[in-house]
Amino acid sequence: MDKNQLHIVIADDEPITRMDLRELLESAGYIVDAEASDGFEAVEACREHLPELVLIDIKMPFLDGISGAQIIHEEKLAGSVIFITAYNEREFVDEAKAVEADGYLVKPIDEKSLIPSIELAVARSRKMIKLKNDIRKISERLESRGIIEKAKGLIMTCEGLTEQQAYDYIRRLSMEKSLSMRRVSEMISMRSRVNQ
Repeated sequence: MDKNQLHIVIADDEPITRMDLRELLESAGYIVDAEASDGFEAVEACREHLPELVLIDIKMPFLDGISGAQIIHEEKLAGSVIFITAYNEREFVDEAKAVEADGYLVKPIDEKSLIPSIELAVARSRKMIKLKNDIRKISERLESRGIIEKAKGLIMTCEGLTEQQAYDYIRRLSMEKSLSMRRVSEMISMRSRVNQ
């Protein structure tokens, strides 16, 4: 993993913890974009920087880490969230799982446990992002294919063309008008609805 490309936000209400984490992360080659002392600041820092990783304490004033992490996750403001906390009780671990945290480290944090946790969380996040993008592209292609098939059917019915001729007609219009075949097909379908 190219550490120099990894941007991190640290959220903890203890200034000394933030300072120690920043020092540890920067000495390991990571970039700390911002520090936050509560959940509100963490969310805003993530909105501003869109980091790949947030290290966030669970117990913080105003907005706790669990709530902050939930907002960060729902709004896709960071790639991964790792909780850093003094609490190892089951209820906190369950809450962290509920907001789909990528890691949970109990203080005191040392480089031997932090760096591997970061590496694994970010690698998994990058794979998930790629997988989601691949799924989205496949879904768009399938949707486009359905729209083109529908337009082909309309042209075949209205113009008495074969399937290949209808496809060639859409492709020719696409090239002439510098539009995607999907967009041409959408317009053909709209024209058909208007003319009914």
